[in-house]
Amino acid sequence: MKTSSPRYAPGRVRDAILRVLALSSESLSAKEIEGRVSQVIGPTPTSSIRSYLRLNTPEVFVQEARGLYQVRRPEIPGIQREFAPAHEWREPVSMGRARLFHADCFDWLRKQPDSSVHAVVTDPPYGLHEYTPEQQAKLRNGKGGVWRIPPSFDGSTRSPLPRFTTLTEEQLGELRGFFFVWARLLLPKLVPGANVVVASNPLLSHLVAGALAEGGLERRGEVIRLVMTLRGGDRPKAAHEEFREVSVMPRSMWEPWLVFRKPVEGRVQDNLRKWKTGGFRRPSPERPFGDVIRSAPTHKSERDIAPHPSLKPQAFLRQVVRAVLPLGEGVVLDPFAGAGSTLAAAEAVGYASVGVEKDVYYFDMACGAIPKLARLGVNGDAQSL
Repeated sequence: MKTSSPRYAPGRVRDAILRVLALSSESLSAKEIEGRVSQVIGPTPTSSIRSYLRLNTPEVFVQEARGLYQVRRPEIPGIQREFAPAHEWREPVSMGRARLFHADCFDWLRKQPDSSVHAVVTDPPYGLHEYTPEQQAKLRNGKGGVWRIPPSFDGSTRSPLPRFTTLTEEQLGELRGFFFVWARLLLPKLVPGANVVVASNPLLSHLVAGALAEGGLERRGEVIRLVMTLRGGDRPKAAHEEFREVSVMPRSMWEPWLVFRKPVEGRVQDNLRKWKTGGFRRPSPERPFGDVIRSAPTHKSERDIAPHPSLKPQAFLRQVVRAVLPLGEGVVLDPFAGAGSTLAAAEAVGYASVGVEKDVYYFDMACGAIPKLARLGVNGDAQSL
């Protein structure tokens, strides 16, 4: 009996081709594009992919010598990828049990063996927009861009905050596509039962959660970080005197960390015996790991070591990182390593970890920061309820 080819909604194959090319730092052959498209949306006829490539070159794609393709325009619907000049990646750096790679995490993930990651804890860039070279340059020059530079308070300079309310519909589409493709690439690299804990925020967590679930991960709830931030609570801009008793948005007092996992094989106890994963490590035999953790803002001593705009405190991260390996065995991955705070937390609790960071500025920062952050004592300013 002949099996018919799957029928996709108009434009789905096109969008998948654009996404896999836009989320690759390398030119790809037609065969590589076929494989990655099938990984993202399922089995796809070779003829559909090759016809689209042929009919849209050179308007959309550049075909290099050796039959490799690259996207010609960065203005792809749903994708706003910065095309940096080709450069050499730095050699990976080992620090204790931590290993840090200078690489694009999408390309790096594709090269990893299946069933090699036991847990993920990460604070990702949201749709890449606030971490594009243009926006990072504005941030580092103190001009803000999509980042909000909060006012000083009691002599303390606060960390910049991304203005997620300024994202356009196109950028929100980019965000969903970004996390969907990431989840599809990550899924086979995880062992069954591996926890995936992803930092988010109340405005965007629903989009991220939907994309991760659509990518094949199983939702297991959220960990709530109780922390007072400077996001929200402002009066109407340019009318704060007129509307002194009005806040445009509630002042944010919490931060959601989405909890997903790769589905277990059989029963949880069977998965624990085979893969060492499938649950959370308890703080003590008497107390389960809770989904609400009190947390102070990141201390100045940590920000002095690692001046990353979204650095999370070690007191909080060490609790989360310790919990994601239920038997204390395996490898914790942070594919968006930033200044290396997750790897430092893993080092502090005695776990092996791997990090991937594309931005050379943050890669260099992390190389110096990870050992120093790992050695810091924490004063208990994060506590599970």
